[in-house]
Amino acid sequence: MSDPMSTLRNRALAVLSVLLLSLTPAGVAHADMAAPPPEGPAQAWLVADLDSGQILAAREPYAVHPPASTIKVLLALVALDELSMDATVVADPADAKAECNCVGIKAGQTYTTHDLLEGALLESGNDAANTLAHMLGGREATVEKMNAKAAALGATATHTASPSGLDAPGMDMRSTPRDLAVIFRAALANPVFADITRQPAADFPGRVLHNQNELMYRYPGVIGGKTGFTDMARKTYVVAAERDGKRLVVTMMYGLVREGGPTYWDQASSLFDWGFANDGQVSVGSL
Repeated sequence: MSDPMSTLRNRALAVLSVLLLSLTPAGVAHADMAAPPPEGPAQAWLVADLDSGQILAAREPYAVHPPASTIKVLLALVALDELSMDATVVADPADAKAECNCVGIKAGQTYTTHDLLEGALLESGNDAANTLAHMLGGREATVEKMNAKAAALGATATHTASPSGLDAPGMDMRSTPRDLAVIFRAALANPVFADITRQPAADFPGRVLHNQNELMYRYPGVIGGKTGFTDMARKTYVVAAERDGKRLVVTMMYGLVREGGPTYWDQASSLFDWGFANDGQVSVGSL
């Protein structure tokens, strides 16, 4: 007759063997599956189930890097909390003055909250982010609200010192792949944000905006995303896609694209392919 304690111990070890991470030489944590997830330009990344929050694979998901314009997702969440979509503001010269990317905010022109969210999210307009901050009580008040929102969401490693994601030496600008996924997951739960970020183009005062999330045009099922780049942050990206009722989120930070190597779009596509093939099996953690 078998020892009951021995049986329990063996069962526990079997469960642990499924749940423990496999750590490849490249430092990638992934569930014990046949093939490791693909690598690419991003030095830190994760792929997770958007609905369950289960992280399927990751490389340095808690590594801290500047977020660049992906932080505009956090700005959008604050604006969605506090402003009606038809609220208006007359832009002033300080709003229009921004290091570009810009959508062409003009001093004296009237804009709605919805206009500015589209400008900030589709074309990453720093001038649109400035003008949203104007509506939210000014730059300092806005970054305080953004940091409070990040903390409330559990994105505790995230801190911003600008509403747009622009950074400079000495500025406390930081997030992690895990935090960006948490923030984007919360944003996609808002139908206004979800509608804005999935559209390929939008009318804006004086022009048409075009969605800079290139994966929308390359990968079937993309439902939204936000790009980013600064010299300090390098390439950053958060994006979600849906296939056969499953929704995944991919976050990528500190992207070092090399000539002749895979692009950011290539890496994101490969991570989605891997994630959809393996979603629903064991995971390496949760958001």
